Amino acid sequence: MYDQPRPNRAASAMTFDQMLERVRYEGAYPTRERAAEAVHHVLAALGHQLTGDERVDLAQCLPVEAALTLTAQIPTTEHLTGWGFVKDLAARTGATPAVARWDTGAVLAVVARLAGPDLLARILRRLPGGYALLFGQAELSRPQPAAA
Repeated sequence: MYDQPRPNRAASAMTFDQMLERVRYEGAYPTRERAAEAVHHVLAALGHQLTGDERVDLAQCLPVEAALTLTAQIPTTEHLTGWGFVKDLAARTGATPAVARWDTGAVLAVVARLAGPDLLARILRRLPGGYALLFGQAELSRPQPAAA
């Protein structure tokens, strides 16, 4: 069962150059180089947080260059909330939290389209709260059980 290859749902769906152009458009970046910088920083940070089958499946949906950035990172044991993710990204890159949030939104909006709704839902279930907004999705809260 585990030795069978998984179908690559997004084979040839988007090249890395096309991904950079989409991120450049989403983030209103002045150059492709700035978009590429955002892609590498955000995907590297996501690679620290995402584990399991969702990590593997997401890598299969991304262009090779982006997948390598994601999977080159060793996942950490410290699971950050969405806001913690943005603050950590800001600290790692030397950017302000506002710039890190902007970069995250621009990159993860494109990643969400590449992943598709089913995989994105699985990814969001695996990550702590606060990531749905970073992927451009509504963050629905789960009802809390009533105290007896």
